[in-house]
Amino acid sequence: MIETLLEVKTAEGRMETFTCRPAHGGPRPLVLFLMDAPGIREELRDMARRFALAGFHVALPNLYYRFGVTELGPLPRRAEGPLIPRIVGLMNRLTIAGVMQDIDALFAAIPVGAVTGSAACIGYCMSGQFAMNAAARHPERIAVAASVHGTRLVTGSPDSPHRVASRTRARLYFACAEFDEEAPLSEVRELASALEQTATSAEVEIYPGVEHGFVFPGRDAYDLQAAERHWERLFGLLKTLE
Repeated sequence: MIETLLEVKTAEGRMETFTCRPAHGGPRPLVLFLMDAPGIREELRDMARRFALAGFHVALPNLYYRFGVTELGPLPRRAEGPLIPRIVGLMNRLTIAGVMQDIDALFAAIPVGAVTGSAACIGYCMSGQFAMNAAARHPERIAVAASVHGTRLVTGSPDSPHRVASRTRARLYFACAEFDEEAPLSEVRELASALEQTATSAEVEIYPGVEHGFVFPGRDAYDLQAAERHWERLFGLLKTLE
């Protein structure tokens, strides 16, 4: 496997982006892997490697670069402790508009010939909304978009995921935990209802018995069976990329 740290020039600075891909063959379909609120860490790089081992060119950008943050250090297994207010503060400072500019810059920075024409964008936690907006912004490029225990799925904003879905051409997938204070079932059901009316290809799946963060081995909420189910579903979607 080939791993690199790409510095992407954006409107707000230089965005460090971990990339990985198989050592042989190519070009490969691009997977934009958007971080959850705790930010870049080895746990996410390992997940990026798993995508790459399945045959994809993966880019994992540090969305907190604009705040001078590279990595936050050891994270608590539960959503508690002195680091949590800082994580929440960083997350709340991000905007969809700013992240869309980052994704524009990232597309421009990937070497010509390294990737195929279609791409996927997968966002975890806070980045589910970013993945859906990216698919709406780049309908000609992003063929698969996924939100995994995503937050802010239904808001009053024009860029709410339940609204922008109608502007995509991508296959959309929402993996939602049954027990999630950040995305309660009432919101998930509202999302599903809206997508039935507006999206041509969308699936909302509720993972029973699990909590927010169930895919991350470093969390108390980690559930092996549900996490592997999420990998199975994502790889099924990614197989459609050309």
